[in-house]
Amino acid sequence: MTEVEIKVRQNGPYKVTGPVRIIDAEGNEFAVPPGDAIVLCRCGHSQMKPFCDASHRRLGFVADDVAPRVVR
Repeated sequence: MTEVEIKVRQNGPYKVTGPVRIIDAEGNEFAVPPGDAIVLCRCGHSQMKPFCDASHRRLGFVADDVAPRVVR
């Protein structure tokens, strides 16, 4: 089975690769667009939620979220 990976794109959506199911609050499954990856809205302005429609570009969405470095 392929591993699921979620990448936080700079000032953009979450890019999800791997086998995933997306379920709404009522337990219904969203039809996942075909392909190897999906992008999920992070700015909150997409008209296709939970999927990204690139509204973040038009709005100039800026996120300050970089994973902290772990000292080993």
